[in-house]
Amino acid sequence: MKVNGEQVVCDTPMSVTQLIESRGLNSRRVAVELNGSIVPRAQRETTMLKDSDTVEIVSFVQGG
Repeated sequence: MKVNGEQVVCDTPMSVTQLIESRGLNSRRVAVELNGSIVPRAQRETTMLKDSDTVEIVSFVQGG
């Protein structure tokens, strides 16, 4: 699958939540787009990723 423009090999089935955690990100501070559609937080645990998927993870940054 492709994550933020980088090809990633997924050896085992993985949910969106598991992908976020594997990257060391705070799930409350990111938005996830899967194949062009936003994945709601309530669906991240049950949304499983496939090798053909394209994922974009955007972190929210606060500052001034």
